[in-house]
Amino acid sequence: MARAVVSLPAQAKRGEIIEIKTMAAHAMETGFRRTQLGELIPRDIIRRFVCAYNGAEIFRVDLHPAVAANPLIAFTTVATESGTIAFQWVGDNGYAVTETTSIRVE
Repeated sequence: MARAVVSLPAQAKRGEIIEIKTMAAHAMETGFRRTQLGELIPRDIIRRFVCAYNGAEIFRVDLHPAVAANPLIAFTTVATESGTIAFQWVGDNGYAVTETTSIRVE
């Protein structure tokens, strides 16, 4: 089972800029390496990460084979209202992880 870690403040003041950090456990195989027998190891990467704040997309990134294993993604947003922040990672070979967390805005 895939694992993802999300770090952001549980509460913030309205208008405050908050930092969000995420990391998904994934080997990120490029598809360019070969086995000891010379066969190509199939590509297996996370292709896309999307973050939504109360259903509105606030951040999206497309990832490529050069990204390291267990990619750490950090970005900021403005705390506008209390609610849910949802995170989704999608990759090759059916890889999909979704996490949600709540934030309270005062």
